[in-house]
Amino acid sequence: MSASGGTKAIVAALGANLAIAVAKFVAAGFSGSASMLAEGVHSVADSGNQALLLLGGKKAKKAASEEHPFGYGRERYIYGFLVSIVLFTVGGVFALYEGYEKIAHPHEVEHWYWPVGVLVFAIIAETFSFRTAIQESNHVRGELSWGQFVRRAKAPELPVVLLEDLGALVGLFLALAGVGVALLTGNGVWDGVGTMCIGVLLVVIALVLAVETKSLLLGESADPAERDKINAALVDGETVTRVIHMRTLHLGPEELLVAAKVAVQHDDTAVRIADAIDAAEGRVREAVPIARVIYLEPDIYRAQETEGESVSEPSDVTGPRA
Repeated sequence: MSASGGTKAIVAALGANLAIAVAKFVAAGFSGSASMLAEGVHSVADSGNQALLLLGGKKAKKAASEEHPFGYGRERYIYGFLVSIVLFTVGGVFALYEGYEKIAHPHEVEHWYWPVGVLVFAIIAETFSFRTAIQESNHVRGELSWGQFVRRAKAPELPVVLLEDLGALVGLFLALAGVGVALLTGNGVWDGVGTMCIGVLLVVIALVLAVETKSLLLGESADPAERDKINAALVDGETVTRVIHMRTLHLGPEELLVAAKVAVQHDDTAVRIADAIDAAEGRVREAVPIARVIYLEPDIYRAQETEGESVSEPSDVTGPRA
């Protein structure tokens, strides 16, 4: 994912949510609608989330230091995880609480034109933000389905904005339905039901985001296609004859660590092997530009000693033989 694409989607979502939050709170004040109040808090939470994503992107650009020699790329994952927590607590749990209170102590929605007008405005603004996120995601998701894109994306920003905007749009329609049924029936309980539905929706989205960003924080390998490219680039057929085994790890969305044990000819000189290793690193960086840190260990291939070791990402986590 390009950083510019993610930033564009975040800024579009931030601008839309700030405008919508103000409108929702005004409508909630005039109408007394619990759905409007919950949606207003939801928009504030979303605005804070986008600010967190922008902050994470800025911090991730810091240069590597002696204390953090692999850089700060994972800052983006940390702030993506914080977004899921904020969405769960400030958005989902608050909406569930407001919905419960409205159901337990219902009152009629007043000045119905305020919440309805704001909801229509919010749907238009969120649609614009969602459309921007979809356009930016289409530039990088390739042939992946939307579900696969959310699960496999190494950059957290676009999946987060996509799910937030989707949740916001569905939540707005739920709020509109809750207010509408409350007005038609004269029973304010339906406003609370709509609010509860919004809360459940936000909690589900927050849990999905938490699971995906947790996986990124723990450390994910390169995509299968990238691993195949690295394998092919490492072997030159002369000095480097095969890859004995390899590990890859994302240090950040656009930074990949590659560690591999490669087989060389037993009678090659140290100079020839060193030159071959340097050439292999160059081929890997050309094939997969995000491979920033590469460690290659030359060895003599012995089939009986490497039986069970995978050329790419094995199921075990045993390190290279010393």
